[in-house]
Amino acid sequence: MTTFILLALAAVVLIGAVVLYNQLIAKRQMVNNGWADIDVQLKRRADLIPRLVSVVQGYAAHEKQLFADVAARRAAALAAGDDVATRGAAESELSRPVARLIAVAEAYPDLKASQNFLDLQNELSATEDKIEMARRFFNGAVRELNTAVETFPTNIVAALGAIRTRQYFEIESANRAAPALHLGGGQ
Repeated sequence: MTTFILLALAAVVLIGAVVLYNQLIAKRQMVNNGWADIDVQLKRRADLIPRLVSVVQGYAAHEKQLFADVAARRAAALAAGDDVATRGAAESELSRPVARLIAVAEAYPDLKASQNFLDLQNELSATEDKIEMARRFFNGAVRELNTAVETFPTNIVAALGAIRTRQYFEIESANRAAPALHLGGGQ
């Protein structure tokens, strides 16, 4: 009888551990999915930037240092890889010259009226919004995973399964390149 009770107790513990492990794996997959969404949007933005630079270059050829800075920061952001902290810092650094690029464009009325520039600016603005949504999803998934990994009893299963906490993805909000659109006729 005691053997049966011990076996039943062991089975309950084992089933509980399997359930907790599967929940942790599901949370980890949500984090991975969230990171993939962020990566797609960051690559989209990186692809838009050279097109925006080439349009602005035609109007503001004297801004060579700014164009070189944008290209260098873009290359650094693309090379940052999947390390969340490194990628966040690189994307923040990229946002600074892109914001300056948009500011330079504001000084050229013909450029601001260019349909190509307006389309690119709209695409960049929409992409920034998508990055923000993907970042919120990712950070929410990271919060759920980290909470599960750090609370009892899932912390025991997480330690046995080598499931670790993940870092939040942060881009300095003051440096984000969220272009302002001025579609009215006046300045």
